[in-house]
Amino acid sequence: MSVLDLTVAAVNGTPDPNGLPGGAALQKLVDGLMFWGLIACLVGLVVSAAIWALSSYSGNYQHSASGRRGTLGAAGGAILIGAAPAIVTFFENVGHTVK
Repeated sequence: MSVLDLTVAAVNGTPDPNGLPGGAALQKLVDGLMFWGLIACLVGLVVSAAIWALSSYSGNYQHSASGRRGTLGAAGGAILIGAAPAIVTFFENVGHTVK
């Protein structure tokens, strides 16, 4: 038997939340972290928008640009947190198509 005659056995994997103990606790942990992340984005959005508005009104363009960056960053963070499950699912589905 040569090395070229060896074949690799098919390996299969299916995500199962009940496969190991603590799956429900991990899901609650992820849900809580997403909640806190969204709260942080909300606070960042409010503070950054206020800095942007007040700095624009007072003519401080450097702080106005910082407020604008913070506003867009907080909004982008909220989008990514909200879309994270769909993004992971998308790439997991792409992974299943690889042969």
